[in-house]
Amino acid sequence: MKKIETSSKISLLNLPESTLDVILELLSPIELINMSKVCTYLRGKCRSDHLWDNHMKHKWGRVFGHFAFKEWQWHVTIITKEEGSVLNQQINILNGSLGSFSGSWPMLCVGSYLEECHNFKSLLLANHFMMALYLSLESGKFWFPAQLYRGLYVHDALVSYNSITDTFRASWNGRIVGNDIHWDKLRFSPVETSSCVRHVSDCFQELKPGDHIEIQWRGNTQAPYEWFADWWYAVIGHLDSCNENENYCLCQNSDLGGRVQAIPSKVKHEKSKANQTY
Repeated sequence: MKKIETSSKISLLNLPESTLDVILELLSPIELINMSKVCTYLRGKCRSDHLWDNHMKHKWGRVFGHFAFKEWQWHVTIITKEEGSVLNQQINILNGSLGSFSGSWPMLCVGSYLEECHNFKSLLLANHFMMALYLSLESGKFWFPAQLYRGLYVHDALVSYNSITDTFRASWNGRIVGNDIHWDKLRFSPVETSSCVRHVSDCFQELKPGDHIEIQWRGNTQAPYEWFADWWYAVIGHLDSCNENENYCLCQNSDLGGRVQAIPSKVKHEKSKANQTY
């Protein structure tokens, strides 16, 4: 008597959609890319924004903030909404790069920079925005705004990722200011103000002695706005006229609010204790 063996193969496409979604959520970015090559249906599923949004938060959430995302949205709008002739006028013909600028010549400030932007056009036109963003970051083509820890202060810069070394390069208005920068030396900007513009705080009335803050700094009052690139840590101290007794301290009620003191000993490469930005 001969035993007949039967085998049945289950295709991913035969699974319930909810089951397939769970499987796709467990895949890495490279696995999603490979899976998207199987068929048209899986290509659409594997490129969906919610899958790539999870990968964005997991890998890039520490250094890619809301201000950088607004810059990305600017690039998306230019690439997908503008007519071809208008788009070509804004792209560097030599390398196909696209940059956002603020200010006026000769004090132009670069907000972000996307190299070889045409490589991402098909994804953007298909509304796969988060996948295009992830790939532009992973490939190092997107120079995005972030802040770089440099000794006693934090410096605004545009940074680009190197996936081979798992480090970053940093530039400031076209000048390279750092190479082989590790993740723990970067953070996203806590304010949505271009580094070329003075940040105006609405929190002065809340200042009190003991508050940890960050101060936007430039060399002197005559320096151009492009020099608004540094943020220094400080702590609010008591006025000279105060005896520093917390039960009788009126510094917060003073027009001066308190005295700002630099605290270099508090500056760390890890998270700052600062709770306000000015």
